[in-house]
Amino acid sequence: MAAGEALTVTAPAKRLELVRGLGAWASGAIVVGTMIGTGIFLKPAEMAREGRFVSVVFAAWIVGAILSLFGALSYAELGAMIPEAGGEYAYLRRGFGPAWGFLFGWMHSIVGRPSSASSIAAGLVRFVGFLLPVVSTPLFTWHIAIPGLAGWLRPYDFVFTWAQPLAVLWLAIMTGINYLGVRLGGAVQVFLTAIKLVSVAIVIGAAFFSSASTANAADPVWPSALDAGVFSAFLAALAAALWAYDGWEDLNLVGSEVENPARNFPRALVGGVALVAVIYLLFSAACLKVLPFASVAASQHIASDVVEHVAGRGAATWITLAMVISAIGSMNSSILSGARVPYAMARDRIFFKIADGIHPKFRTPGRALIFQGVLASLMALTGTFEELTNLFIFAGWIFYGLAVVSLFRMRRTEPDLPRPYRCWGYPWIPGIFVAGALALTVNIWIDRPVRCSIGLLLILAGLPFYRWWRKQSSMVRQRA
Repeated sequence: MAAGEALTVTAPAKRLELVRGLGAWASGAIVVGTMIGTGIFLKPAEMAREGRFVSVVFAAWIVGAILSLFGALSYAELGAMIPEAGGEYAYLRRGFGPAWGFLFGWMHSIVGRPSSASSIAAGLVRFVGFLLPVVSTPLFTWHIAIPGLAGWLRPYDFVFTWAQPLAVLWLAIMTGINYLGVRLGGAVQVFLTAIKLVSVAIVIGAAFFSSASTANAADPVWPSALDAGVFSAFLAALAAALWAYDGWEDLNLVGSEVENPARNFPRALVGGVALVAVIYLLFSAACLKVLPFASVAASQHIASDVVEHVAGRGAATWITLAMVISAIGSMNSSILSGARVPYAMARDRIFFKIADGIHPKFRTPGRALIFQGVLASLMALTGTFEELTNLFIFAGWIFYGLAVVSLFRMRRTEPDLPRPYRCWGYPWIPGIFVAGALALTVNIWIDRPVRCSIGLLLILAGLPFYRWWRKQSSMVRQRA
């Protein structure tokens, strides 16, 4: 063979990899920015309605913070130990086998992250509706009822407004920003997180330093007895609180893009959760200082109502704009981190090929971002904020608990695996987190058996696809 010909027979081109472009500030901004989004501005009213007592609401905030902090401590060990794209997908695959990793990835890619991103978009547009009421004007309504099943599946009115297509527009914009580069997405996240922190601080300060106060002895502070009804109310309020706290685990999804993971994972996760917990408790206290408990429970835009009560309609308009920015920041980090799971699975040939590949110029999982954006847009067109959050929280916490169980398993099966950070308080801290995740998911299933059963069926529906993709991958290896 001639020398020139020999030069043409080269090794296959090196596969493009994700770049470690997320430093300490960007990592922390992803944690804080995802957690502080729409939840803090929409869930306090639901918590008041469900909890029924001031003490129950604060107990839900505190227990939610503890569970999230315990989860963050556990995830910090996992992230520093296995700094790979996909988060729980990588942990479950290594801890229990590829089928478990696939089930998480399937849930996350088909149901979990699209419903999360679309619910944030729906919450964002609800804020816009405060400024432009025409956004909430119904365009048409479909009455959906299944004959013979009305007792099991209640009739449902699907109302289509301008809010749904506007939510899709925002999803497309934020997907495009993250398509153009992880450093751009990370820089945008730092900027938006700074704005939202200042905005929340203004609401808290306006409430605490204002002489306006309508809280009084009529507010239901303590239940007369700690019975089953109070415990059920607490669990319902806790589920709402955990949606507001959700997002602390998102940094692990971009593990292969975090600089110095041994240092930045524990700092960003633990520090971010602690900061957000303090902010949420102060925010809730500020709301209850200014408004009666019943008004908080009935509010659709609690931050706007607080500021309007203290400083008038004009100030409320400005704070609503800040809420829109807050939701944009949360959506940005959700989209940035979420697409890494379908990318990681498609790279391993156990997902749709359309999600595979790194953009040669921007070094982002462009196809996975588009795949995720399309699914999220479809959900945004067909659901409301409450419906989409309910779809997400049940399935998500099943796998949060399983990921921490994999930490226990790998401590036993791979004791020599390098662990730059070890979970503080092991085994009690991760054990309490797993117990809390189990209690939460069981309670949600009891409360919403139909919706949760459908969610479980969607998760298990991925198994036939998994067997098919494994079979195809095995055939490719045999031909090689």
